[in-house]
Amino acid sequence: MCTASCSPSPPASCSSPRWRSRYERMPMTARDRGVVYEVNLDVEAAAIDAFRVWLHAHVAEIRALPGFLGARVFDVVDPEPAGGRVALCVQYRLRDTAALEDYLREHAPRMRADGLARFGGRFVASRRVMAVSPPAGD
Repeated sequence: MCTASCSPSPPASCSSPRWRSRYERMPMTARDRGVVYEVNLDVEAAAIDAFRVWLHAHVAEIRALPGFLGARVFDVVDPEPAGGRVALCVQYRLRDTAALEDYLREHAPRMRADGLARFGGRFVASRRVMAVSPPAGD
């Protein structure tokens, strides 16, 4: 899991050889089924209106990148965020791990830096990657 409050470049846990090797070992059919890249955000309530405006533009910019198939922004209701905080979750659907690796290498540093420049320590982000599970019997 990585956090956005560290640096604008992709955190080591997102781009490390260990992360890559885990997904490179997946059978090709699993990688071809697609990937979900999830970003969980914990935002100061006082900044949430401006953050939402920025976030929706940010998500639209990411969705336009090659390999991204769609994205949805959710308000997290359970577990309930701490007092004075708002929790959001963004789930991006990608064609494959190659598209995610391209995003992490070529675009994430710049895009994360923009959020940090605008909101600094007013939010924390954690990320995870999920491969689409095969239907039963595959």
